[in-house]
Amino acid sequence: MDDLDLKIIASMNENARKSFRQMAKELGVSMSTVANRVRKMEEDEIIKGYAPVLDPQKFGFDLLAVIGMRISRGKMISVQDKISKNSNVVNVYDITGEWDSMIIARFHNRRELNKFIKWISGMEYVERTYTQIVLNIVKEEARLPVLDK
Repeated sequence: MDDLDLKIIASMNENARKSFRQMAKELGVSMSTVANRVRKMEEDEIIKGYAPVLDPQKFGFDLLAVIGMRISRGKMISVQDKISKNSNVVNVYDITGEWDSMIIARFHNRRELNKFIKWISGMEYVERTYTQIVLNIVKEEARLPVLDK
């Protein structure tokens, strides 16, 4: 990736629905250059896909939970794979420190969260869980800061 690729990504970060024509005009290059660069970044999986940024609360997901897990006997990947398939799960991380894995998940209500916690707590190799409920989201960003502005 070169400076032009980074500028294209920065432009897409501002508005992913922006046309190649608009980006080309902003960046002072041809539309085919932008199109070819984006296609190449897609092929190289630098750009992995496109998705709308949705407001979870508009879909009734009023609870965001951060769940730490301690997993025994070297079975972390298999447990994480199983948990990652649950539709409420947004992120699954291997982490350092007191916990082995961290899960970020969204729920409609406490009943859903309770059912989920009981499900993972009952899984083989899950020794312990620790759940925190997010009260306020100060910043939540999926876009990468590819260029210093």
